[in-house]
Formats: sequence, structure tokens, C-alpha cells
Amino acid sequence: MKVLVTGGVRSGKSAHAESLYAGRADVAYVAPGPTAAEDPDPDWAARLAAHRLRRPPTWSTLETRDLTGAVTAAGGAVLVDCLGTWLTAVLDGDRAWDRPAAAQHASLAAHLDPLVAALGATTRDAVLVTNEVGLGVVPSHRSGRVFRDLLGTVNQRVAAACDEVHLVVAGRVLRL
Repeated sequence: MKVLVTGGVRSGKSAHAESLYAGRADVAYVAPGPTAAEDPDPDWAARLAAHRLRRPPTWSTLETRDLTGAVTAAGGAVLVDCLGTWLTAVLDGDRAWDRPAAAQHASLAAHLDPLVAALGATTRDAVLVTNEVGLGVVPSHRSGRVFRDLLGTVNQRVAAACDEVHLVVAGRVLRL
């Protein structure tokens, strides 16, 4: 089963995603943001630590931007939290923030196409968490608009590769 969990910031997405694997010991938790070695951001480290405390000690944690590799790796279930931090890492790594829109889309496609193909091919259970964007004010800065537009693309493509999509609002879950 492949599930995309989406919703606003601090809506309860991560807790819901983790609950989908309640009782499972064989879960690889993938944190696709900055790695501690690359960027020792104390806020990011604190967030990872808080998530670890919530999870069973048998779950492994993998800090990587290689989501295709994480999805296709042998083993049990995979939980990716979250696609928004992955997108930021992709744009940072490709230095794509200030490039023309066509170049940004090409950069994203180089990473997203293999991920979507891997999701379609894997027999592993996979839960992917993402932020829902575009429900409010148009961002005043170009980087905000770039992020919103590209994450919308990521969400649509990943949702199409999943069996279910769950929308989390104020801790409540709606299966779409």
C-alpha cells in the first residue's frame, strides 16, 4: 500500500503517517532534508530528535535526499517525511532557485521522474508526507511562488503513484 499524507503545517500529518505503521517494527523513516554533516542546523536536529522520540526504537532513521534509493531499498516499510524538505534540498543542490522556470522544472523532473517510477514499481509499503500548498495568499517572494508551484507538481505526481491520499486538517483525517 502506498499512501500520500498531505495537509498544512503542524496539522498532524507526521503523527498520522506514523500511526499507519503502528505495531510495525520494520520501518525505515526517511528524513530528506539537510543532513547533519552538510548543515548542522540545530532547529532541524531538534525536529529529527522529537520525531525519533515518538517512534518505536526499532524504526531506523535515514537522512538522505535519495528518495528513489530509499523507496527501492530492500527491507520493510518506508516513511518519507517530508516531500517539501526534499524539494527544498533538490532546489538547493541544483542551485535552481533563481533559474528560469523551464530550468527549474527540468531540474525537478530529473529527480521526480525516477521517484515516481520507483513508487510505481516497488512492492514495499510506503507512506509519504507532504505539505499542502496554494490554499492561501500568493507568496510575495519569487522563491515562495517557485516552491508552491513545484511542490504542487510533486504532490500531484506522487499522489497519482499512490493507492490513497489522506488530507490532515487540525488533526482530523479525510481519505480522498
